[in-house]
Amino acid sequence: MRLITIALTALLLLIQYPLWLGKGGWLRVADFEAQVNAAHKKNAELIARNAKLNSEVMDLKDGTGAVEERARYELSMIKQNEIFIQIVGKGQATPPPPLAPRPETR
Repeated sequence: MRLITIALTALLLLIQYPLWLGKGGWLRVADFEAQVNAAHKKNAELIARNAKLNSEVMDLKDGTGAVEERARYELSMIKQNEIFIQIVGKGQATPPPPLAPRPETR
């Protein structure tokens, strides 16, 4: 009787091996699901980034407002006959002075 119990236990373990550790087993499936979820998350981030870039490109193509805003904030440019005032808080580095407007040549 003891031999039959040992044989059945061994058969049960042999049957369980592919289910847990074999190709297509539960552990591998769980690992693949984690990889798929990570890929979906990264794709969602990239889609959001692409939408933002596409919006920015369309804004730059369609109007001059975005170009003017970029020139003002990134290049510190001002229009002619315009006064530039910038308040710097304590502990902040002093930004470079704005570019002087070019005189109109005709």
